[in-house]
Amino acid sequence: MKKKTMIGAALTTAAVTAMIPLGAGFLYGKGPFRKLIRKRIPFLKGNQSRYDASEAGVYDNSPLRGKNVIFLGSSVTYGAASCGVSFVEDLCARHGCTMVKEAVSGTTLVDLGSSSYISRMKTIDASVHADLFVCQLSTNDATKNLPLGEVSDSRQLSDFDTSTVAGAIEYIIAYASSTWNCPVVFYTNPVYDSTSYQNMVSLLLQIQKKWKIGVIDLWNDAAFNTIPDSQKKLYMADPIHPTKAGYLLWWTPYIEAELVSMLNQ
Repeated sequence: MKKKTMIGAALTTAAVTAMIPLGAGFLYGKGPFRKLIRKRIPFLKGNQSRYDASEAGVYDNSPLRGKNVIFLGSSVTYGAASCGVSFVEDLCARHGCTMVKEAVSGTTLVDLGSSSYISRMKTIDASVHADLFVCQLSTNDATKNLPLGEVSDSRQLSDFDTSTVAGAIEYIIAYASSTWNCPVVFYTNPVYDSTSYQNMVSLLLQIQKKWKIGVIDLWNDAAFNTIPDSQKKLYMADPIHPTKAGYLLWWTPYIEAELVSMLNQ
């Protein structure tokens, strides 16, 4: 199910709670266990109220304050294992920025129809002012073993093969840059057991060289990926999806530092 919101920095717990039903696209497990496992998500230790976005604190003198940021992604951007709250809400609460959050669980960069990143990106108001565009390198393309493709020699939208990961990423960069005239940043997942996703990260870094975009590379940061198992159990609901604690205490500080550094350059 689609979720597109614009939310100010004064995001309340009640507002977050109201958005929870919109995450129905995310499913853990298989067969008859799916609903049962989904129901346990709010009761995970890492999803206690102490880890709500309202507990994020305030980042003084933030370069994001007063800015509007577009976030495009799937379940990790949405917060599928954290009751619809992700680093996006944490950032807005801490930095006093507003957001357009276009995040649908299970969707791909590769253009597979109306739920794909590209199709949903085009539903975002082209006239809205945006100071930054942040896009998730979706794990779903790796899970579905979609074709990687190659980095093109072109910068024209019509030249990109959006049936491949490379073509879809380039299309998103070109469209976002020309439509909102703002910096474009991609972020990756941390390390998990997927050679396909590792190849996607390598591809993204090739594309970065061509387009000079920002990349928040959680995958290749050894220090970020080296945490005790006890922390990982609190921070992650599964190898891909963080809990509220995982975002607030692990992902958000890293993404925050990277974005602030990029904006201060």
